[in-house]
Amino acid sequence: MADARRKLDIVGEPALVGSPRIHDSALKHVAGEAVYIDDVAAPEGLLHAYLGTAAIACGRLLSLDLSEVAAAPGVVAVLTAADIPGANDISSTHRHDEPVFATDRILFHGQPLFAVVAGTREQARRAATLAKAEYAEEPALIDIAAAHAAGGALVTAPLTLRRGDVAAAMAASPRRLKGAMTIGGQEHFYLEGQIALATPGEDEDMQVLVSTQHPSEVQHMVAAVLGVGSHAVTVEVRRMGGGFGGKETQANLFACVAALCARRLKRPVKLRPDRDDDMVLTGKRHDFVVDYEIGFDDEGRIHAVDAVYAARCGWNADLSGPVTDRALFHMDNCYFYPAVHARSEPLFTNTCSNTAFRGFGGPQGMVGAERLIEEVAFATGLDPVEVRKRNLYGGVGRDLTPYHQTVEDNIAAEVITELARRCDYQARKAAIRQANAKSPIIKRGIALTPVKFGISFTATWFNQAGALVHVYTDGTVSLNHGGTEMGQGLYIKVAQVVAQAFGIGLDQVKITATTTGKVPNTSATAASSGSDLNGMAALDACETIKTRLTEFAAKHWQERPEEVAFLPGRVKVGAREIGFRDLVAAAYLARVQLSATGFYATPKIHWDRQAGRGHPFYYFAYGAAAAEVAIDTLTGEYKVERVDILHDCGQSLNPAIDKGQIEGGFVQGMGWLTTEELAWDAKGRLSTHAPSTYKIPVASDRPRIFNVHLLENAPNREPTIHRSKAVGEPPLMLAISVLHALSDAVASVGNHRICPRLDAPATPERVLDAVDRVRAEANL
Repeated sequence: MADARRKLDIVGEPALVGSPRIHDSALKHVAGEAVYIDDVAAPEGLLHAYLGTAAIACGRLLSLDLSEVAAAPGVVAVLTAADIPGANDISSTHRHDEPVFATDRILFHGQPLFAVVAGTREQARRAATLAKAEYAEEPALIDIAAAHAAGGALVTAPLTLRRGDVAAAMAASPRRLKGAMTIGGQEHFYLEGQIALATPGEDEDMQVLVSTQHPSEVQHMVAAVLGVGSHAVTVEVRRMGGGFGGKETQANLFACVAALCARRLKRPVKLRPDRDDDMVLTGKRHDFVVDYEIGFDDEGRIHAVDAVYAARCGWNADLSGPVTDRALFHMDNCYFYPAVHARSEPLFTNTCSNTAFRGFGGPQGMVGAERLIEEVAFATGLDPVEVRKRNLYGGVGRDLTPYHQTVEDNIAAEVITELARRCDYQARKAAIRQANAKSPIIKRGIALTPVKFGISFTATWFNQAGALVHVYTDGTVSLNHGGTEMGQGLYIKVAQVVAQAFGIGLDQVKITATTTGKVPNTSATAASSGSDLNGMAALDACETIKTRLTEFAAKHWQERPEEVAFLPGRVKVGAREIGFRDLVAAAYLARVQLSATGFYATPKIHWDRQAGRGHPFYYFAYGAAAAEVAIDTLTGEYKVERVDILHDCGQSLNPAIDKGQIEGGFVQGMGWLTTEELAWDAKGRLSTHAPSTYKIPVASDRPRIFNVHLLENAPNREPTIHRSKAVGEPPLMLAISVLHALSDAVASVGNHRICPRLDAPATPERVLDAVDRVRAEANL
């Protein structure tokens, strides 16, 4: 296949792949013409559903009186678990611990109890508040500390990683220290909230438009709830207004309830919760508490690490198992630990079930890794960047991860060195130290942190994708694949791959909505794998068609197959050139099949969770960021003054799209680590349930100077799609540099002798507390 692809490559003119093409929906986004589910014209007979939810976080449901709900104006039906013809379960794991509607036990505040269907959304929303429920309330476990105090029940099996003799290495280490770090969660805050529109068809058919990253999972869930085969359910997704992991499993509830109501009433039903209810109902990024012990020497080299990563997971397993696994996979970041022992604790709490979020546990693992580096740097008095360099992976004997995968593509040192040169890190650090000495109130800080992020689903079976490509007799092409578009530019990237494969313009490739009716059994668009998997699947389909066209052209014009070459807009057959459209038309008349499916499965990967060993990642994506901040030591307020980023995209498929992903990912990560703070009250009610109480970054929060560069001349060493690298999740972790720049600024009040141990999110309150603590410890 590889030889055939090299033979069929287009030659002679600049490639579409690698050029900075505009997002396929960019103009529609700006003009407000991009169609989302709530923009779809209401079908005849449309009804609206809304969810009635529990008012306690933990206890038993003793009774539920829905008579006033049913009698409310406009109400057509009220449905409970008793009305589900199939399974009352939408769990994405084998644990079957997530009912659609609660029947007895209440496990979090906001748990769905019933659905009400009415003529308008407002009627349904108001009616849902009229239910009268009686509970036997019990104490709720809200945070990690409460979960530990109650015995630490787990929602899924923990993971343990071991390499080397940690006890011996720790005992032999010249220096040792212990500590703990709290890392907060994060709300996805997609612009388009959760929504589903279900339309029943004849027999048992159900068409579902839903804002989801995983159409096939929604298909299977809807089928199970309705008690029908998956072949009776078609799920379609043209675009999402953001997902970030929040629509990988969390869309299941809304799709299933809409479909259940549509099936019962034999009419189309839409379900769209208010933003407040969306935030209360849906899971978020897991918050963690990391307890660690480090053994190291006076040169800043780490000898041993022993750590426990405890996570608030919520009321059911959801994706907490793989999320907490990936936190351990990235607890090393770019650093080699000669001896390491790490364990996850996915803890049960009476809160919403936390779920996938950009980075999928990796960011929390990396934040913990960078805290270890910071601890060692302050303990030894060394520059943190120097400590980072001394602990990097590199060379035989220092290339094995805690999960026993050899790091074969390590370019972290190159990226760090080049970024430090580009941003003049050392000179700026010296200037900041001098300026701080003369400024009693405003203190500046600078930090440079790297990223090494593994690319692949750790659930090996998800590393596959399919595609369907049709070539029509006029030379235009229809493209469909299993990946979903949530604003990240996946559609345009795959379209570039297809257009280049055939030598046609992008305007000749029609990007069609993702649907389970065309490409079945798809994986979620997640784990930064969208372009890797779907790009290769689409290329596979194109190469099948091109091989048929090549064989036809060679036979028809009596040339050897190797004399056929696809050029931009035309095909060379021996000495003659013909238009692609003309070749296709001639092939059709000769009864050549012009449609093909494509398939791709990621090679080389395997993982034995029980043994804690394997090769879970196909390759690693690298990057580094240097951040400069200024803090007000009287209030804790701060500004991000400058950020410089150098990121590894391999051979970028689309530099404009990739830069946008880097900038957006960085700002989202910066929000997570600085301003975005989740809070529940003692009763388990989410306090930060609206834009008025939850602060995401806005335009004025971005770095005043924001320099973003792609690493040049660094194609992926693995044969990915055009040697590119994933760019969805890795950039988010570049924002760790902001947290450490804030820490550097705080440390300046104690002459850099005390490690600030600044937890995340580093809100102004936490920054001010850290300033006071450092001053007190330094006796200043």
